[in-house]
Amino acid sequence: MHTRPRLLTSIPFWVLVAGSLAAIIGGLAIVLNGITAMEEVLNDPNATVVQVYVGQSWVVVGAAVLGAGAVGIVAVLALGAATALTRRPDVAVESIDLSRDDETVAEPAAAVYPPATAAEPIAAPIAVEDADIETPSTAPAPARAAAETGHDAPKLDAGTRHDEPRLDAGDDAPRR
Repeated sequence: MHTRPRLLTSIPFWVLVAGSLAAIIGGLAIVLNGITAMEEVLNDPNATVVQVYVGQSWVVVGAAVLGAGAVGIVAVLALGAATALTRRPDVAVESIDLSRDDETVAEPAAAVYPPATAAEPIAAPIAVEDADIETPSTAPAPARAAAETGHDAPKLDAGTRHDEPRLDAGDDAPRR
């Protein structure tokens, strides 16, 4: 299926085209009026310096506007060439059947589970595992972890051993 290029429907593209053409037309008008005014003043023996040099300034301004319009037209041509050279993937268009009057959507039926009876065995609890640990939660704990099972419990006799720092000593306790 052939589709229109997106560039032809782009508002900024057409603003660039219109602005560039307006700048070219405006710049040409300023340049031609400035050159005509300079020719008339230069042929007049009673012309003042202001009349001669103001015409030159207007011609320079008109040339700058004309050049900006020309750069805009070059940008329009470059955008057109880039759009023509790039492929856009075909988009599948879904057709809507307007002859159907169905406005309701079929709701999925809720799954019905029979209640558990006393004769059925109760399922084993689900084992939850950490994502970063690769051993299953049903595996026995390592020896060191089994020894430290009470690590959250407060240590009442902390600091009585010489190889263990005291918890209540603070920063001024001697370190060994």
